[in-house]
Amino acid sequence: MKKINQTILAVCLAAGTAGSTVAQSNTTVIDNEAPNSIVIVSLDDAGDEIIQIMNESQLPHVHDPQTPRFVLTDRQGNFALGIGGYVRTVAEYDLGGIVDNVDFIPSLIPNNGQTSNQIQMDASTANIYLKLVGNTPLLGNFIIHTEGNFRGSGKTFKLRNAYMAFKGFTIGYTYGGFMDASAMPSTIDFQGPNGGTFYRATQLTYTYKGLKNFQFNASVEMPEVDGETGNRFTISHQRMPDFTASAQYNWGNSSHLRIGGIIRSMTYTDNMDNTNHDITGYGVQASTTFGLGESIRMFGQFTYGKGIAQYINDLGELNVDLVDNPKEENEMQALPMMGWFAGLQYNICPNLFVSGTYSMARLFSEDDYAATAEDHYKYGQYVAANIFWSASPNMQLGAEYLRGWRKNFNATSHDANRISLMAKFSF
Repeated sequence: MKKINQTILAVCLAAGTAGSTVAQSNTTVIDNEAPNSIVIVSLDDAGDEIIQIMNESQLPHVHDPQTPRFVLTDRQGNFALGIGGYVRTVAEYDLGGIVDNVDFIPSLIPNNGQTSNQIQMDASTANIYLKLVGNTPLLGNFIIHTEGNFRGSGKTFKLRNAYMAFKGFTIGYTYGGFMDASAMPSTIDFQGPNGGTFYRATQLTYTYKGLKNFQFNASVEMPEVDGETGNRFTISHQRMPDFTASAQYNWGNSSHLRIGGIIRSMTYTDNMDNTNHDITGYGVQASTTFGLGESIRMFGQFTYGKGIAQYINDLGELNVDLVDNPKEENEMQALPMMGWFAGLQYNICPNLFVSGTYSMARLFSEDDYAATAEDHYKYGQYVAANIFWSASPNMQLGAEYLRGWRKNFNATSHDANRISLMAKFSF
């Protein structure tokens, strides 16, 4: 035990002193070797306000890039263009059952898989983004953000975020209003907890922060609907947007409690008589993250609703926003569903932490759905245990163990295990 503690102390000290030699320059706004440091490229000094906007506007999800390392400004320091991202490579080994995907998704564990071991290596999550921030008399403080990775078909560039934000409004494509990105725990697995709510949508959102410690959001979003349609039904062009709303209470050091909801109208077509029908979906959610002292941070989320499978990690792979209604041959239905997770992070030292997460996603049966879909997914479970080391302000290394279970309505069960190693360099 003494040797283990000595090793951990050595790692912490090494990480804390990595790159301690700082080149002196009058263009340096923040210490070059400090986390999330910014190097200014400008003809004149950039103002503190423009740098503050750049820092405070970073997206909160665990897999989002850091504040950009390099920033270009205009002569007056009123506008700044940040160029940032990271290169991230992950090596994975599946053993004792597999998930046939670079992301660990319990709903994709094969029902009768003959392969029990596999190795995968992936660098498609490498990220690059441009962020323009500034201040004008018309817009006040504004943000224009474009970001993507290489997870498109054939590892082509894929859009992750593209939006503008000003005076409380957000317009464009980014995280949906029915999710809490900052409540997600740290995982090497890019998908994250199977019961977590995660999605992006093209939207118009308004955020109000005028009340101390409180934040309120309302959004109108482009819907995405899928389903088990068979031959008789087709998912139609949607007639109505999704509507979301949330209230969040903030306290202490990055702690908050958030309550949110969504309501949606899902349209499908009966191909027998060429008529359109609408089914109402809804969801409610509670999420939080908070610190217990300086070393421990908790994460948690609970989601319940009908017709919101697209927004829950595991269920989004199953096309079950709408399914057949066995009791009514000419109708579809929205099934009840649930997702939740709880996680804990322990900071051994400023540069080293461990974390663990448990999560579950579940699909409930109505109107004899289970009787006609016995081999279909009923629920999945997800366990993650990992360690992360910041070897330098820009370099992070990690290792992770994942275990998942899938159980079907006919009570058959399948499981999978994965060990992952990660190296990430941010710029």
